[in-house]
Amino acid sequence: MHRPVPLPQPPRRPVAPRAELTSFLSFLTPSLATAVTGARRRALRDGDRQIDTAHLLHALVESDPDVGDAFESGHQLARVLGYLAQRSIGYGLRWQRSVEESGAGRLLPAAREAEPRGDDGRSFGWSPAAAAALEGAFRRAAGRGDERAHGLDLLVGVAADPESRAVEVLKRAGVDPVALVARVDASVEPRIGGRDGAFGEEPSQQV
Repeated sequence: MHRPVPLPQPPRRPVAPRAELTSFLSFLTPSLATAVTGARRRALRDGDRQIDTAHLLHALVESDPDVGDAFESGHQLARVLGYLAQRSIGYGLRWQRSVEESGAGRLLPAAREAEPRGDDGRSFGWSPAAAAALEGAFRRAAGRGDERAHGLDLLVGVAADPESRAVEVLKRAGVDPVALVARVDASVEPRIGGRDGAFGEEPSQQV
């Protein structure tokens, strides 16, 4: 039986570190809630000890149309998905034996509180880099006055950490993470408020 995977706290309207998934999803737009729960299921299904930024990226590009539109072309997006699908072989094998640290070199306080320990003393749950990306998505949303994070916010979070597994996948697929973030920054206002709407206009998804 899998243990429930706790999630890092958003910076505003904080909830308990071990809050239920449904409480956490109230801080996400429906499309991002779908991606986050999808990443969690993917990690559990694959037997991975932690949900990492590659899990998040995989779920985002599969479930959020705005994230797919942020790439230069459908061919580029297909290459990204192709590399993500190969995480169980080749370059991805070493991921099974290591923890994905944050490029900042430290675990943010909310992420540290949300990371439980197993009977063997080892941590499980969200990787430090994935937790930092989620926190970054909330801070990015809050910076524009939005109380719910969108898929593009999380895409920026995973692509902005040069040491993340998501960035390794992007580079292998021929995607420049810096250029990707710049494209999101240039187009985020027209996209946000389109499919998901502003905070309060559409109820968050409950899973």
